[in-house]
Amino acid sequence: MTRSILLDTHPMYAIKFLKSEMKFSEISQIIEHFKTKIQENPEAVFITVFDHYAHTKSLNGTIREDILDAKNLLFCFGHGIKNVEILAFRPKSIAICELEDSFVLEFLETPRPEVNAWMQSWIKELRA
Repeated sequence: MTRSILLDTHPMYAIKFLKSEMKFSEISQIIEHFKTKIQENPEAVFITVFDHYAHTKSLNGTIREDILDAKNLLFCFGHGIKNVEILAFRPKSIAICELEDSFVLEFLETPRPEVNAWMQSWIKELRA
């Protein structure tokens, strides 16, 4: 996975897998993989899946021509509320974008290194 800074401000991680490199061929299968990982983690709770593609399409919004589907898996790792500011980092989201020949997965960096490592490992497990 590569770490970059989005819009000069937001640290994020991203990876692009060719479909031929993947264990799964559909976003729904990828989401089920993540739901299992969330369920196995005692700190994590699944919230929902946001269909970003359908939402944008319903608004007659612009969707890049090569994007076939785009969903965000929402979940939370919150095990405490030590200050008010920490709420701005929650919940977490893994973005899953399907292109013709690949999937792109991305998430914003969290303040907890172990959470970043968990999400990276979940994503890397998608490789066949």
